Amino acid sequence: MVRVTEMGYMGFNVTDMAAWERFATEIVGMELHDAGEGDRKYLRLDDWHHRFVLHKSSEDDMAYIGWRVPGPDELEEMAAQLEAAKVPYRFASTAECDERRVLGLLKLTDPGGNPTEVFYGPEVMTFRPFHPGRPMFGRFVTGDQGIGHCILRQSDVKAAYDFYTKVFGMRGSVEYKLRQPDGSVVMPTFMHCNDRQHSVAFLGGPSPKRINHLMLEYTDLNDLGVAYHAVRQHKLPVGIDIGKHSNDQAVTFYCGNPSGWLSELGWGARSAPSQQEYYSADIWGHEVEASGFGMDLDMVAPEEETAAKAGAA
Repeated sequence: MVRVTEMGYMGFNVTDMAAWERFATEIVGMELHDAGEGDRKYLRLDDWHHRFVLHKSSEDDMAYIGWRVPGPDELEEMAAQLEAAKVPYRFASTAECDERRVLGLLKLTDPGGNPTEVFYGPEVMTFRPFHPGRPMFGRFVTGDQGIGHCILRQSDVKAAYDFYTKVFGMRGSVEYKLRQPDGSVVMPTFMHCNDRQHSVAFLGGPSPKRINHLMLEYTDLNDLGVAYHAVRQHKLPVGIDIGKHSNDQAVTFYCGNPSGWLSELGWGARSAPSQQEYYSADIWGHEVEASGFGMDLDMVAPEEETAAKAGAA
């Protein structure tokens, strides 16, 4: 069985290109790469030609997500796996591959209806070092771990789990049982395909957008601090305040981006576990601050919640 090796790139449909350029460069630290194509702009995190594409559009949502395989033989094998699983797909044209800056590409949709691509051979610009959009102390965590992780819309979590495990070859399971104030229990599923603790996750249920959030990780805690300070200075909405997750143990916060979904920025994540376990709360922090982003989850440990209430009294 051939397996995807990393989340390699994403495309975003955006209504306000200028706002996204400012957010990506001045807040997050990405490099803006304008290749002279009027309907799109490229964003870099490392020495790849791009990791993200901003497409001028009348909607604000994820346009597509790209998963990497090692080479042409693996792309053919992936096509056979899709065929066996009765998942419709097609090989991209030469022009479409050129547009993505890859050597080969399959186009399909996942069970949640998310436009999905499988590719090999990205263009790597070794002659053009990465230049962050703002001064950085370190860099972004990419390499063999891909660009980060995301939560995608999935109405049928079992179908999504089967697709990402049996077709794409990922591993994972439920990693949280979060009891909510109304008595319900939220059980998100997290999947990994390399040493990154997870590359994609599913909450289940309806969602207005294909993507709930995208997480990018810094190698230096100072860069997370600078981003957090910039978000506060610019008075951007903070969906979930700074805290430390139990599953990947990263220190992160979530802020609203110009498209109205969440960007999670973090530092210090651990590697993917060899065996599964689950958690009932985060280690500290991560209180919901601005609601309406689809992440209004109570992740605070009971004793921390009690202490917070006592302090407020």
